Amino acid sequence: MDITIHASFLPHIDHNASLAFYRDVLGFEVRNDVGYNGMHWITLGPVDQPDTSIVLYPPAASPGVTEDERRTVTEMMAKGTYSGINLATKDLDDTFARLQAADAEVVQEPTDQPYGIRDCAFRDPAGNLIRIQELS
Repeated sequence: MDITIHASFLPHIDHNASLAFYRDVLGFEVRNDVGYNGMHWITLGPVDQPDTSIVLYPPAASPGVTEDERRTVTEMMAKGTYSGINLATKDLDDTFARLQAADAEVVQEPTDQPYGIRDCAFRDPAGNLIRIQELS
């Protein structure tokens, strides 16, 4: 089999804040920005990885989700417990400094983990947990 990761989905609640974080702070390129009925889906990814993307989607658009479930998702997003993604970089300290300078919400400073990696963690504007691991 030849299977690759094409896209991961993360919820977002503020189009402009999401663009500012993923495009301007993380340096991802915008591949698609679609608006429909006052909602936006934004597809972004690393410039040097054109086949791998993150799709930021409005949680209100999820089919089959009840209003009570949407409220629960919104509450979990606000607490930062709903969704997240792991990224990687060759220079964790520089990446951490750039995110911190951009006033991203720091969850964990660069740390040597007991399971053998060094990483840090932030929250994006929607509360999603973004862990960034240092590549060896």
